[in-house]
Formats: sequence, C-alpha cells, structure tokens
Amino acid sequence: MAAVTVVGLGKIGLPLAVTFAAAGHRVTGADISARVVAEVMAGRPPFPGEPGLSGRLAEARGLDRLRATTGTTAAAAASDVVVIVVPLVIGADRRPDHRALDAAVDAVGAGLRPGSLVVVETTLPVHTTRRRITPRLAAASGLRPGTDFSVCHSPERVSSGSVFADLARYPKLVGGIDQASGERAAEFYAASLRFDERPDLPRPNGVWDLGSAEAAELAKLAETTYRDVNIALANEFACFAQDAGLDLLPIIEAANSQPYSHLHRPGIAVGGHCIPVYPWLYAAGDPAARLPLLAREINDAMPARAVGMLAALAGGLRGRRAAVLGVAYRGGVKETAFTGALPVVRALAELGAVPLVHDPLYDDDELAALGLQPYHLGEPCDVAIVQADHPQYARIGPADLPGVAALLDGRSVTDPLLWRGVPRLALGNGTSATSALVATG
Repeated sequence: MAAVTVVGLGKIGLPLAVTFAAAGHRVTGADISARVVAEVMAGRPPFPGEPGLSGRLAEARGLDRLRATTGTTAAAAASDVVVIVVPLVIGADRRPDHRALDAAVDAVGAGLRPGSLVVVETTLPVHTTRRRITPRLAAASGLRPGTDFSVCHSPERVSSGSVFADLARYPKLVGGIDQASGERAAEFYAASLRFDERPDLPRPNGVWDLGSAEAAELAKLAETTYRDVNIALANEFACFAQDAGLDLLPIIEAANSQPYSHLHRPGIAVGGHCIPVYPWLYAAGDPAARLPLLAREINDAMPARAVGMLAALAGGLRGRRAAVLGVAYRGGVKETAFTGALPVVRALAELGAVPLVHDPLYDDDELAALGLQPYHLGEPCDVAIVQADHPQYARIGPADLPGVAALLDGRSVTDPLLWRGVPRLALGNGTSATSALVATG
C-alpha cells in the first residue's frame, strides 16, 4: 500500500481521504485551514451533511490510517501519491481564478520527490494539466515530468450528499500526460476503489483510462455542460408551455419515451459548485464556444423570469410579503453555492416586495448571515415562491402560509390538490394557475 496525501479536505477531498485509508493506504490530509485540520484529527467531519462520513472518519483515525496537517510540502515529500482536490473557482469576470489551485500545486511541487505520482481531481479547462500544472510542478521541484514524476488528471464525479455511493457508481476516469502516468493512476485507483456492477455501461464499471489528460478534462466538462445546456432547453420549453397553457412535465415524459430524447426538468435556478461554473471553465479552453454560454444566459435569467410570473399571477408584488421557500441550491443539501435564492430575493425586491426566506436546514442566524430576513411557516405572507425542492415542501399548503394569495412553484414539488382555492403556478405548467383560479370561483 502507498503513502498518499490528499490536498484539500473539503466535501470531496475528505471523503476521498477516508476512502483511501479504508483501502489500506497511509493517508495524510493537507489543508490550509487549521480548524479543518483540528476537526479531522479529532475524528469529526468539519462540515455536515455527508452520509457515512462521520463513521468512516472515526474509523480511519482510530486505526491511525489518516492524519491531517497544514504542511502540504512536508506531506508531499513523504508521499508516493499526491491527490489534489482544491477548487478552481471563477471570478467576477467569469474567468478561472487559479490562485488557490496554483498555491496548492506550488506547495506540492516544493516537496515532490522522484517517483511520485500527482493526480489532479479538480475540474479544469482543457490543457490545464499539461500546460499549467505540470510545468509548475517541474519548476517547484526541479524534477522532470514523465521521467522523474508522473502526472494525471482524474476528475471527481461525485455530488455532496452521495459521495461514497457515487464513487462506487460511476467509472473513475483517468488521463495522464503520458501513457505511463495514466497507467500508474489507473493502478492506484483500481487498488483504492470498489465499483458497483453496471450492466448498462458499454464496458465494465471501474477505472477507465482515456489516454490523455486532455480527454479526461473534456469528459468532465462535457458531462456537466451537457446538463446545463439540457436544463436551459427545458427552461425554454417551460416558458413557452406557460404562455401556451400547456403542462410541460407530462410532455417531457412523453418525449423521453423515445430512447434518443433525454430532456431534463425545468427549474427556477441552476445552483451548486459544478453546473453553473463548469461551462465557463469549458469556455476558458474553447474561445469559440457559443452554445454553453447561451445556456448560461438562459439559466441565469430564470429566477427573475419566475418572479415575473409570480407578479403576473398575484397582480403585482409591491409592498407584499413574499416567502421564498428554500435557500439551499437543491433539496436536501445544506449548501448555498450559486443558489437561486439570492437572485430570487433581488428580483422580488426590485418589484417592491418584502422578501422573507425559509429553509428547514438553516436557522435564523444562518439566514441572517447570508443577508436574508428569516421567515417561519405559520407566519403571515402574501405570496410565496418555491426555490428549493426540499421534501418538506411537497406537503406544504396554504395553511402553512397564512394569507398567501399566490404560489409560484419553481420546482414543481408542491401538491396541487393542497392548493385548491389559491392560485398556484408550477414552472412549465401553464394549466395550473387556471385550474386554481377556477377552483376559487
């Protein structure tokens, strides 16, 4: 078994670290946060909400197979394999901000020893592994890539809240800067991960070597950008269906009965660390890109379009108390990265409403820290808009929102039977508002 360092103990890196430890590797987790390091050393997850992490972390610490440190360079110097999982974010100009990743790469390079394998799991623009990361590792270490050390890209493909299941469910993609680097990475992951049987795949589930770092980079960007473009198309259909008086969801179901149609569901916003970000990373590597940028424009506009629909349904919003249901970017996950709640709140305020926010996963102090005014079910409100598809909202009705005169369901999660007598509009359902209005008469 190998000595492994995982750089970045966030929501992907820490589950990876405990997975490697469970496979028998001697693992060091490196992070710039002393608080995160202290929590990991105490056997406590530094963030909530990842099923299975607490027990696996406690086990890894109890067996002394995992330790944590802020000393990335020293950890790399003692490792056979270094896995980097530091986020690459986008700046206000929607260009990649490489500062955090560059700092991590430079720290690893300063400790890199001959014979080491460096794997980057961070999602990257195409050519970044070969043209940016590998030269930085060489400059910091004085070693020759492909001769003295190996470099591979292996993009993480997991989601918060299901990391361990996703590690087993999806093939692990690898691509090296040369054939030997890819083979070394494939051997490491094959010895470290366990995979579910997937008879639906064209080849057995496991480690798939794509032959180059660029192929692995593009595979991750392709799968996530596809989702954003698909959602944008569904949102275009939803807005048209709304105007045409049609219910889009059974139409999508009908279209998808043909095996070459895979339409996603429309929604009020696309959030999270991945889907709203990775099209910009793709565009950073492909200056000629057009469709991904148009999809981003469509999806970014959906919160304001939904608020406009609510205003039309309610006969105006000025001075009205508007309950926004859900600050999380998606149901069941306590995470606000690129959440649609913030643009919804802004759009409501621009139309003169008084935005109030409820979320079953967040307390009042947490909402206030986000600059939001908390709302509690049972308090009076005039209108409401569902932003996150939390399971609790499937059972919500007018009695939970006293005085509510209109509901815009941006996720099609509420039960229309509970909303008889109150105008309710589900995104993509141009018939629901009419039905509710008829029911009132």
